[in-house]
Amino acid sequence: MPPGPQAWRVSKTGLRVLARVTPGSARDGVEGIIQTADGAALKVRVRAVAEDGKANRSVETVVAQWLGVAKTRVAVTHGGKSRIKTLDIDGDPGELETLIAARMAAQCTTMKAKQSAS
Repeated sequence: MPPGPQAWRVSKTGLRVLARVTPGSARDGVEGIIQTADGAALKVRVRAVAEDGKANRSVETVVAQWLGVAKTRVAVTHGGKSRIKTLDIDGDPGELETLIAARMAAQCTTMKAKQSAS
């Protein structure tokens, strides 16, 4: 697990993840963990606009791709009309935490490399 605040907790079926979503963004992606009034949350950007559930479906897809799991394993379960959303990710909690830690570590390495190059 990465050090610092966690944006997830173990649930009966896998992990429950808090996400802060920016719809209508220039690109799709997960950009790390940020602090919100509701606690630590994954910062997720999606190109889809927030109408008719398009952004919610896009969040599910982006997070699934980021983790390398099937889209059917990720679902927005709360906050459908809010920027702060709760996602349920089905699977083994230990494996999912390992995947998140690996993705976060890779992002930190990439950011450090970009800072060194400038």
